Amino acid sequence: MTEHDYADDEIALYLRRAAERGRHEVVLGSIRAHLEEQPTPVAVLAAVRRWINDVIAVGDEVTKTKRRSSA
Repeated sequence: MTEHDYADDEIALYLRRAAERGRHEVVLGSIRAHLEEQPTPVAVLAAVRRWINDVIAVGDEVTKTKRRSSA
């Protein structure tokens, strides 16, 4: 591997990490906006529980898909 290849790999890694951080911030911002729209603290907590359950469900689906594709 040349010094140039190493630099290209470092740049690509930096860009992937920056994109992931950006996605993370956008998603959290969307969730926060949704929670702030809730009229009461109880409604906020109910919405949080729905978000948690939805994220877990998506994680389960992705995991199953990846297991099937790697088998």
